[in-house]
Amino acid sequence: MMAACEAVAASATLATATERAEEGAKAATTGTAASAAASGKAAVPSAGGTTVKEAAAAVTETVAVTTTTAAMGGAGAARSAAAAKLLSLSGVFAVYKPKGPTSAELLNQLKEKLLAEAGMPPQDGNKRKKQALKIGHGGTLDSAATGVLVVGIGKGTKMLTSMLSGSKKYIATGELGKATDTLDSTGKITEEKPYDQIKQEDIEGILQKFTGNIMQVPPLYSALKKDGQRLSTLMKKGEVVEAKPARPVTVYSLSLQKFQPPLFTLELSSCATVQELTRTKQGPFTLEEHALREDKWTIDGIAQSLEHCMPLLSVEPSVKKLKTEDSKVQAVSSEDKTSQVKEKDGVIGTS
Repeated sequence: MMAACEAVAASATLATATERAEEGAKAATTGTAASAAASGKAAVPSAGGTTVKEAAAAVTETVAVTTTTAAMGGAGAARSAAAAKLLSLSGVFAVYKPKGPTSAELLNQLKEKLLAEAGMPPQDGNKRKKQALKIGHGGTLDSAATGVLVVGIGKGTKMLTSMLSGSKKYIATGELGKATDTLDSTGKITEEKPYDQIKQEDIEGILQKFTGNIMQVPPLYSALKKDGQRLSTLMKKGEVVEAKPARPVTVYSLSLQKFQPPLFTLELSSCATVQELTRTKQGPFTLEEHALREDKWTIDGIAQSLEHCMPLLSVEPSVKKLKTEDSKVQAVSSEDKTSQVKEKDGVIGTS
């Protein structure tokens, strides 16, 4: 008689547990994991035998599995939403490029980080293959340079060409008495001269010669191409490269900010090497206000930056309209330059 009563009680408990499990499963499916757990606990009585424990274990397992499935479904939905938002981004913004990586390497880092956040597979570098996420930059910075790097995303990549001809601003620090084959600190020293005779007033007095419309002979270590390859790449391979003809450049302003020999910003009757080069402005984008640091390289961070940056493009005047008597001018605004204006890998430097 006792066994029969226990069997009846166990059957009733199992039925109740099943109902509770179904409630828990329903709660988990709707995403309320806490409710699911509560329903599972309610299915287990305070007293019971072996059959009741088995029923309770079955309830707990059902609730746990259903809750896990719901959580996975929620995560998948979140990734899908992030991917959709990422692929909807379109426009132009700016990031901060540190010293070390090339502009292309930095762009790949940005792309990989965004794809990982969206739960999307990484993309290979095959330019001929259609890319789900389109990203490009509008004006190369050398690996040793830092500062503003303009980036286009989505349809914004088609707007990058106009950024190449926009105004730019740089701060350059040079070292007197040394010259290198690359005109910057990454090259081999080719010449050393004394610089004690150079005074601050000497430099300030010669600045006017390098403002306005001037003719620039691009250095051999530059981003200009021959037969599809950069001159700097050919030079590093030891190939003979002919200098490109001089071209018109407009320097809107030039000033000496600091003079602490041997560090300087302009070269006079000596030789010099660029030690640091920072692009502080490109087009309407400034280093202080618009260049995103790496911790802001998120889908939401870029979406907010696009909202802030895109309206600025209508303010920046088109430099393509500026012309000299014979040809179009490549406009460059710089705060610091030496006696030779240098464009290396798409940036304006000094020598």
